[in-house]
Amino acid sequence: MGSRAIGLRTGHRRRATGALVTAACIVGLSSAAAAPAVADTNTPLQSGECKFGTDDIKETPWSLQRLLTNQMWASGKGEGIKVAVIDTGVDAGNKQLQDAIEGPGKTYVGGKPTQDKVGHGTKVAGIIAARPSATSGFFGLAPKATILPFQQTSDEKAGTADTLAKAIDDAIAAKVQVINISQGADASRGQLGLLEQAVKRAQQAGILIVAAAGNSGASGEEKNIYPAAYSKYYDNVLAVAASDRNNERAVFSQPGSFVSIAAPGVDMVSTVPLGGNCVDQGTSFAAPYAAGAAALLIAKHQDDKVKWGPREIIWHLEQTAERVRRGHDDYIGWGVIDPVAALNDDTRPTAAPTPDKPSDVANGSQILPAVATLGETTEERRARISIFIVGGGLLAVGAVVGSSIALRDWRRKTGLTSHGEAKHG
Repeated sequence: MGSRAIGLRTGHRRRATGALVTAACIVGLSSAAAAPAVADTNTPLQSGECKFGTDDIKETPWSLQRLLTNQMWASGKGEGIKVAVIDTGVDAGNKQLQDAIEGPGKTYVGGKPTQDKVGHGTKVAGIIAARPSATSGFFGLAPKATILPFQQTSDEKAGTADTLAKAIDDAIAAKVQVINISQGADASRGQLGLLEQAVKRAQQAGILIVAAAGNSGASGEEKNIYPAAYSKYYDNVLAVAASDRNNERAVFSQPGSFVSIAAPGVDMVSTVPLGGNCVDQGTSFAAPYAAGAAALLIAKHQDDKVKWGPREIIWHLEQTAERVRRGHDDYIGWGVIDPVAALNDDTRPTAAPTPDKPSDVANGSQILPAVATLGETTEERRARISIFIVGGGLLAVGAVVGSSIALRDWRRKTGLTSHGEAKHG
């Protein structure tokens, strides 16, 4: 068999296994023990597929163009912060991630945590902590943070709610500060007892969980996706929807009352296995954008006298988000995350965010009503009389000057002097 045929077969196998994993991940859990957790569908935008071992993308992606990095990184780039990425592994073959991966990680599906044959986890990790490269315009939001890979889904085997719970417990034991989970399940809360208990243990350990809201929102129907939906019950869970360039909900992003905040999730550039960058979209890539911002915020305040816990981090990110509407809604939560605003504001939050006050300009409270006057106003009358007076005066002056000139010319023509005597020639 020729090398071209082998390459085509390999490409088809990769797409098939990727589709299998992501399809399995999109379907909600039907039972806590057997069904897979959710990840995002890959949406390749380069030459029809997202290739591994590809070229770097030189242009800075739109999601990073909106950031003033000199302000965002003024107090650091996430040094000392460990972020657990529970996903399909994080491939160490990408040079932008080689220095970011800490330790061998753990697998629950018989694979290798530092290899990623699906590519999903490598993209997630890159958005959080990819190191800058001279050949790429892409970088992670917290490029000095470290990534701990927990592989609980592979190209051959999908994880379950139980393996997800086990990964959370192992991340707690590793003493991470942030756990990113770009997966979820639409099973009922009662079917996910082990997962909920693990989330509760993370809360007790003071660990922030950043979870993707899910990609089944095209119909606009609201439904709970776990673990993101635990944001309604535990104050250490940040549920992240996907927003577009206009700060509106991406059409696929799952709406629900559990949505905490939104982050860019459309046309997202990130790292891929074996090297290079690729474009993808989904709430899977909105969550790590928020996780990177959270890592920067935690690093900045880790030595404060009054500690910022997960609750304060979430409140602060929500309060400093770019509001599209005055308050919370089920589509983008409290708004689109603004990492620069969050890092520039050092005020420690003491309560959940509140809706913005109505604008005085918008509601007209500061606009004084004009007095309606029928006919000519006093000012208009005065202006009219003034015009008449000035105009009349100018006409009078003109008449006098004109008369004087006419009289002079007449006298010259008749020979009369100014003394009334006739002048004889």
